[in-house]
Amino acid sequence: MKIILLGAPGAGKGTQAAYITKALNIPAISTGDIIRNALKSGSELGKKAKSYMNEGKLVPDEIVIDIIKERLKEDDCKNGFILDGFPRTIAQAEALDSMGVEIDKVVDLEVDEDLIIRRLTGRRVCKDCGSSFHMSMNTPKNEGICDNCGGTLIQRKDDQLSTIMERLSVYKEQTEPLKGYYEQKGKLAIVYGTNDIEQTGKDMLAAMKD
Repeated sequence: MKIILLGAPGAGKGTQAAYITKALNIPAISTGDIIRNALKSGSELGKKAKSYMNEGKLVPDEIVIDIIKERLKEDDCKNGFILDGFPRTIAQAEALDSMGVEIDKVVDLEVDEDLIIRRLTGRRVCKDCGSSFHMSMNTPKNEGICDNCGGTLIQRKDDQLSTIMERLSVYKEQTEPLKGYYEQKGKLAIVYGTNDIEQTGKDMLAAMKD
């Protein structure tokens, strides 16, 4: 089964991708991970991507699409895959279509913006060991101190309110129109991510079968 996951930053796509991967035994393909792996491998596409990133620019669509194309040729994608973070725009969706990739289902994980903001602004990460905590859902025993190594907990720039609002704005402008694009093709399913991880995962699996 070939699946695209849509959802705003902080909606929990990565967590649900891991759940679905386990349930369906297909790989979850994150655009960010693919680009990082391409950079590490030193491939031609990786070098091209790096030249843009070194200048602080977004990697152009054509390079991202070529990197995705190469990844989808690998053996573990033969029985399907989950795309998380791609496509991000209508242009990328059209490019995916032109590659001949037949997507079976597009699942949009809907979460209220207020909940997303609470989830993200409450996150704290240990600057030493990388352990993650949350100020209301997974609190450390001692405020500001990592339970695992005693390191200092910090708020990443990505989790600061101004950054979150900017990311949500970009999502609404560039990625949300994909819902209409795939709805017209009869492939869109909407799941509301208000339950716990396991129940939301079950809801997503059920939506894929509809």
